[in-house]
Amino acid sequence: MRQETPPFDSKSFLATLTEAPGVYRMLDADGAVLYVGKAKNLGKRVSSYFQKTGHSPRIALMLQQVAGVETTATRSEAEALILENTLIKTLKPKYNILFRDDKSYAYIGLSGSPFPRLFYHRGSFEKKSRYFGPFPSALAVKEAIRLIQKTFLLRTCEEAVFAHRSRPCLLHQIHRCKAPCVGRVSAADYAADVKLAELFLKGRHGEAIVKLTRAMEDAAAARRFEQAAARRDQIKALQAVLHRQYVSSTKDADVDIVVAAVDRGELCVNLAMVRGGLHLGDRAHFPQAGLEAGAAEGLSAFLAQHYAEHEAPPRLILDPWPLEDVATALPGSAPKNEMERAWLEMAQNNARLALTARRQNRTRSAGRLEALRLALDLPEPPRRIECFDISHTMGEGTVASCVVCVDGAMRKSDYRRFNIAGIAPGDDYAALRQALTRRYEKLAKVGAGGTAPPDLVLIDGGKGQHAVARAVFAELGLGDLASIGVAKGEERKPGRETLFVHGREGNANEPLELAMDNAGFHLIQEIRDEAHRFALVGHRARRARARGRSALEDVPGIGPTRRRILLAHFGGLEGVKAATVEDLCRVSGISRKLAEAIHRQVR
Repeated sequence: MRQETPPFDSKSFLATLTEAPGVYRMLDADGAVLYVGKAKNLGKRVSSYFQKTGHSPRIALMLQQVAGVETTATRSEAEALILENTLIKTLKPKYNILFRDDKSYAYIGLSGSPFPRLFYHRGSFEKKSRYFGPFPSALAVKEAIRLIQKTFLLRTCEEAVFAHRSRPCLLHQIHRCKAPCVGRVSAADYAADVKLAELFLKGRHGEAIVKLTRAMEDAAAARRFEQAAARRDQIKALQAVLHRQYVSSTKDADVDIVVAAVDRGELCVNLAMVRGGLHLGDRAHFPQAGLEAGAAEGLSAFLAQHYAEHEAPPRLILDPWPLEDVATALPGSAPKNEMERAWLEMAQNNARLALTARRQNRTRSAGRLEALRLALDLPEPPRRIECFDISHTMGEGTVASCVVCVDGAMRKSDYRRFNIAGIAPGDDYAALRQALTRRYEKLAKVGAGGTAPPDLVLIDGGKGQHAVARAVFAELGLGDLASIGVAKGEERKPGRETLFVHGREGNANEPLELAMDNAGFHLIQEIRDEAHRFALVGHRARRARARGRSALEDVPGIGPTRRRILLAHFGGLEGVKAATVEDLCRVSGISRKLAEAIHRQVR
């Protein structure tokens, strides 16, 4: 029987503490880190745990397990903030409030090519491109891109498309692009529009309008009236959107509004972003674990983690405020004027709405899982459900998807795609076998290996696909996995699907039909549709990559300009393929040696 750990001698330890800023780590009897915190004064902060009462239930429970404390002094509170965030991410202490965001923030990007491309971006940055943001939602990014397209007419097409255009696309015809792909705008004029777009994206709207006004006046003075009219229209478009967005604000303010709300023991931190005076929307964040915490404690934890990775704007409006533990480096304050009070009230209301919606979704999800358990006669509601689907076009670019639903909600961070290779084109059974084997063979050998085993596996397909899945599970020693084949019903209409349930009492080969209003059936449909969407997106991307690369790119001596000339001369790649060496020689700039190389490559 394990001996009880002697109580931590806090009095002796506290006498040794420095008053410098730093980070402290609470340890249990086994040396595991229970909690990581930062302090402006290590002595005062750590002493408060052992000399004060009235701690929250979470902290009180943690203190009962403390067997030791380690400290690291730093030169400044800002250094302590960075170290605290690093340790929390590395050690994942049990009693820290962790905020997990499955999605990275959205950005607007400008590529580093001679004619920069405007694009939507999530994820890691490329060195050659420039990025503007972050934006709290994809909707805010897409609205900004739409405005920039309309105002500055920058291209949004992929590099492979841009390199092979022989005539302007539809976006040029509807006045959303200046068609640099076919030389309809000079590099200098396009670069000027890019600089104006950058000013706008950086929130320097007034400067952008001044430059546009000057360009309009110069064009009018030089009697280039068409160019002057184009600049006039740009100014009108910018002024219209600024008038709509600013409401009563006239300052190009960059502000984050961060509020914490607690309802029924559940914490939400809501972040709203204002850039250049434009309110870009907000995003709700919830702690990773279901730990109870107060609003001030939760807000402090979020600020430390969020602004260790994202640059803080010149002003932060915080609620609750003031905070004892907020880093002095962060410019936090209460609202100072009517506009800021309106922003704060909106953020507070959205935090409360997010908590209500989360609670309602949890109740709805629990009901759907229970309905599914009853329909399938499972011992417990399936907490983790994985669903597979196959997508291809006539056997080309086959991709399998695996989407994951945890506690009734889709968990996109666990999604996986499998590029299928080495099978006969169009063999869905072989594709499914390969995807299932790749997903579960490690699980069969070494257990979960960091990934929880599913409680239920859905296979988009009928009796045949489900039989393949059961055979794979049997070969891998995972015959106990529960599974369902989801077959499209009569005339492939939604709501008419039938289910082939493994281990179903009676005959598992006989399809099970659930009522169209069954909540569990709705959950199956939702997961299956998401697997189909995810597979289709992956398939289209794989097919586009394969088709987007021209055989001409592999010919030495053929650059973008000659490719465009060849494609324009012969009406596309198929025309180039059909051309003889003599035909190719008749194209300006193509020697016989080069024509022979082209002919060999494209045949």
